[in-house]
Amino acid sequence: MISKLHDMGVTSKAMYTAGLASIGLSFASWLISKNLESTGVDRADRWGIFIGQWAPTCFAMGVALRIEEFEEAERMEAETGSRFTTETKRPVGV
Repeated sequence: MISKLHDMGVTSKAMYTAGLASIGLSFASWLISKNLESTGVDRADRWGIFIGQWAPTCFAMGVALRIEEFEEAERMEAETGSRFTTETKRPVGV
């Protein structure tokens, strides 16, 4: 699954960003739910916890994608004999 995401162009930076965004979204959804719904704090807490669970998943996928990026850079280095950056997939210094 991780290699498919990598092939589709999803990067580790994107997943780390999604993890950070989900933390902010978790707080925002809790605050909005608490202030706009008359059901009380219980539902607001559930919304905040539900969205807050996305962050560890995004961070874990970011780590897995970073490993995939590193392994791809190593494969390219072995094939070409020159060192590549993981973000541009170009030889270092070019």
